[in-house]
Amino acid sequence: MSRFTMDAYKSHTIGQQFELEAYQFLHERGLRLLARNYHCYFGEIDLIMRDQQDLVFIEVRSRHHTQYGSAIESVTQHKTRKIIKTAGHFLMKKNWTDKMNCRFDVIAISPKNGQMTIEWIKNAFQ
Repeated sequence: MSRFTMDAYKSHTIGQQFELEAYQFLHERGLRLLARNYHCYFGEIDLIMRDQQDLVFIEVRSRHHTQYGSAIESVTQHKTRKIIKTAGHFLMKKNWTDKMNCRFDVIAISPKNGQMTIEWIKNAFQ
């Protein structure tokens, strides 16, 4: 395997681990999983969960260091537009466009005081 392929594999595997940690964090707080890694032409949504009556589209972001900005700062306007379009596709596919209260949350996993911490930002964007 080439170095590039191995690095991409490691990055993908680490990303999956962070998504699993985010899922477990949210599940412990009462959210129920509906879909993981939902993707369509517009993009991908890491987790789609129910929080009581709300349908929650969740972007999981991580940083090993904050040299180039925090995990939260890595959610750009371009990324939020892609997530919103993908969420619209999900809602249309399920025929839920008029039936669900929706919100967009971000789970940011980043180092703090030498440990990886999870920050949950509800209604991170609209």
